[in-house]
Amino acid sequence: MLDLKISEIMSMQKELQEKYKGKWAPLTAENGRNSLLWMIEEMGEVVSIIKKRGENDIMNDHIVREAFVEEMVDVMMYYSDALMCYGITPEELSKAFVKKHSKNMARDFIHEHEEYLHNK
Repeated sequence: MLDLKISEIMSMQKELQEKYKGKWAPLTAENGRNSLLWMIEEMGEVVSIIKKRGENDIMNDHIVREAFVEEMVDVMMYYSDALMCYGITPEELSKAFVKKHSKNMARDFIHEHEEYLHNK
């Protein structure tokens, strides 16, 4: 079973960037916002499939699912580019993810939401 690591995804994106060096904008902090904006555009394409075809087709129609997954990959590719633009390494991201997961596991989201609504 294929299961890519963050480092492998980022390496593949570096390879693609190298292929188009001089034609595409480099992965610099100044270009990070563009990668994030492209990522948001791709998220819009994901949402469009959900709105137009629905969850049932995504789960049961292989053509719709393939298109949906491809758009999700586009989101990941631009996300990976944004990480590299800002010099975020796979190790740094992994460490932050584990830390955030631990924090979330200790939270009571239901109570926090009720408190938020009560204080509004």
